[in-house]
Amino acid sequence: MNAGSIRLYSYWRSSAAYRVRIALNLKGMPFETVPVHLVRDGGEQHKPPLSDLNPQELVPVLLHGNRILRQSMAIMEYLDETWPTPPLMPATARDRQRVRALAHMIACDMHPLNNLRVLQFFENTWNVPLPEREAWVRHWIKVGFDALEDTLCDNPSTGAFCDGDVPTMADCCLVPQVFNAERFGVDMAPYRTIRRITAECLSMDAFDAARPEKQPDAPPGG
Repeated sequence: MNAGSIRLYSYWRSSAAYRVRIALNLKGMPFETVPVHLVRDGGEQHKPPLSDLNPQELVPVLLHGNRILRQSMAIMEYLDETWPTPPLMPATARDRQRVRALAHMIACDMHPLNNLRVLQFFENTWNVPLPEREAWVRHWIKVGFDALEDTLCDNPSTGAFCDGDVPTMADCCLVPQVFNAERFGVDMAPYRTIRRITAECLSMDAFDAARPEKQPDAPPGG
């Protein structure tokens, strides 16, 4: 199937959009980035055109022809089913389950707790001071990474990447979460396997080009 015109509504620092950028790059699929500033003027995601494309008012949104695709995990699976080479999922059902479980540990159990709209609710509704908000983020990233490191460490299915020796959807989720952890000052020293896999990923052009600071809407200096 021809990739055709692909437009990705994205924010440079959005973890979910970061995942999709990596997946598109791994597939070698060119795309146009449509920046959506999640903070300026109350958040452009709450206004057209993004609010018309996604009732949740979240990024990413991927336009492929006349199709409107939402939710980063579902978008990545769509990309993998539509353009299967190179694959983002392993060949066997057991290994695919493992990759999904690793990805969901990050995307479903860790990321939502440190998402922008959660932190904005703490700030705007409950007047939670910044140090306490950042401590909340660090706590839940640590809880998640403790479990993820134990899951990856010394597991025979873990290779150069989260599962085997080619990057999968799990790696697409891991790298953005490590970016968040570093941004909020999480001590990454205990996470030897996570750090090793992240370094392996970022040595690849597909991951490197997706870095937040390399996006067209990133502020000068990152």
